[in-house]
Amino acid sequence: MLVSAKEMLTKAKEGHYAVGQFNINNLEWTKAILLTAQELNSPVILGVSEGAGKYMCGYKTVVGMVNGMLEELNITVPVALHLDHGSYEGALKCIEAGFSSVMFDGSHYPIEENIEKTKALVALTTEKGLSLEAEVGSIGGEEDGVIGAGECADPNECKMIADLGVTMLAAGIGNIHGKYPANWPGLSFETLEVVQQKTGSMPLVLHGGTGIPEDMIKKAISLGVSKINVNTECQLSFAAATRKYIEEGKDQQGKGFDPRKLLAPGFEAIKATVKEKMELFGSVNKA
Repeated sequence: MLVSAKEMLTKAKEGHYAVGQFNINNLEWTKAILLTAQELNSPVILGVSEGAGKYMCGYKTVVGMVNGMLEELNITVPVALHLDHGSYEGALKCIEAGFSSVMFDGSHYPIEENIEKTKALVALTTEKGLSLEAEVGSIGGEEDGVIGAGECADPNECKMIADLGVTMLAAGIGNIHGKYPANWPGLSFETLEVVQQKTGSMPLVLHGGTGIPEDMIKKAISLGVSKINVNTECQLSFAAATRKYIEEGKDQQGKGFDPRKLLAPGFEAIKATVKEKMELFGSVNKA
């Protein structure tokens, strides 16, 4: 059964570890992440971007697939199904479809409008027992066509949004989605420390977890980050394993073209990546 991310993140913040949000794109992705979470006895958050939701036919299809897997794979660890970088309309649709958690990304609105829309969603998610993530200061990189440079959030604005009663807060600290460029200056721990002081016990979220050096990840966790989003890294490992299979001509041996065989190495690669991240984040055996 899907759960809100609130309890798992409160525990993570208190225990100084982080829960991974791994974005799903299809059946293989979802199955690989759920099985790895169960094997490692780790809580997990399945992220769905609006683009991926559309690709998988819509949010109801996603909810149906995830709920079916939880039952048929006997998944007993806490699993939240979360809308990633949602619009206001997208958040409403996901709530209706049966997601257990949503993110409303109002970072591109003036702060007053971000507050107003977040407030409305706080009321709705609280009533239904769902968790809500808000964002202040845009995360760099390309996110559904919007390219940002990795801004640092204003800690006072972070406090204003946190005080509305959201479950978790994503604050820009120089992090970006996708691959990090060679001249990336690193995370702004100064910003993170001030945000943490102003928001207290609120779990903080780090977007763009792919390619951030391990020591920076660990430092961010020690400063209050309790949820880390990973997407690109799973895509890269899936693609590399699939490329190797085809370049070695395995799709032309016997029934190697069968999609169950063709996608198997990529599936295993996702599992290995998720395992590595869960170990780094410290969520193993915290279910």
